[in-house]
Amino acid sequence: MRWGVEQRLEFIEFRLFWEGTINRADIIECFGVSTPQASKDLSLYQARAPGNMLYDASAKRYVAAEAFVLRFLDPDPYKYLSQLRAVAEGMLPASESWIAAMPSADVALTPKREIDIAILRRVLEAVRENQSIDVFYQSMNSARPDPIWRRMTPHAFGYDGFRWHVRGFCHVENKFKDFLLPRILEVGGKGEPGQSGEHDWLWNNYFDVIVGPHPELTESQKRVVAKDYGLEVDTTVLSVRYAMLFYVLKRLGLLDDAAKRSARSQHIVNVNRKETLVALERAEFQL
Repeated sequence: MRWGVEQRLEFIEFRLFWEGTINRADIIECFGVSTPQASKDLSLYQARAPGNMLYDASAKRYVAAEAFVLRFLDPDPYKYLSQLRAVAEGMLPASESWIAAMPSADVALTPKREIDIAILRRVLEAVRENQSIDVFYQSMNSARPDPIWRRMTPHAFGYDGFRWHVRGFCHVENKFKDFLLPRILEVGGKGEPGQSGEHDWLWNNYFDVIVGPHPELTESQKRVVAKDYGLEVDTTVLSVRYAMLFYVLKRLGLLDDAAKRSARSQHIVNVNRKETLVALERAEFQL
């Protein structure tokens, strides 16, 4: 089946599954196809997923049948909610979302970190071509209060939930570091690479963070926290790159001893905290 046809069949099933209804106009508006093509798509869906939809003559729309069997869609709630979030954050126009009956939604916004698109393109180019690049970088290190030119060999990108950084080999300090994209003020010339990403041990190796419900929660509260965080029985294991360990723990509120904080505000704790502290030291982060 051609990709375009398969995508439209998935769209039909998306609308039927999440909103219970679909018609030709929905397909035409979303994909810009002709009326005959939209009719063919609906007929093909009926043939491939018999019994999934019925035609409501009074509403002139197809509706989802009670005995609905998914054929084309992986009904991941996060795929639906990611579209809702993208619209709420203004990253996606509502007209480009597959959601027709858009519920009112909002997100807890954080200040937007401005990233120069020209700088991002230059950094991406250096990653693709495995080259080093000069960057005029503003560090927060007290030893470097002003921006300086420094050479790096970028190989990967990381997101801590708030900010994007590029991971690369720093030719000044002769080690792999994180460079926040908004702090790269200018980009200079390219040159021979330093160590490649395959030598970045902290990026290529993982540490297992074990998390579980706060011990002061009641049994019923622990059960709902386990459901909320996808815990397996009492705990779950988060396999985290050493290079991302600090960011993950910070976002989960686990940098300090979470068991000493109120269970009302901190619902999960780091079960293997002693081993995690050792891993943090290995990852060159100090609390």
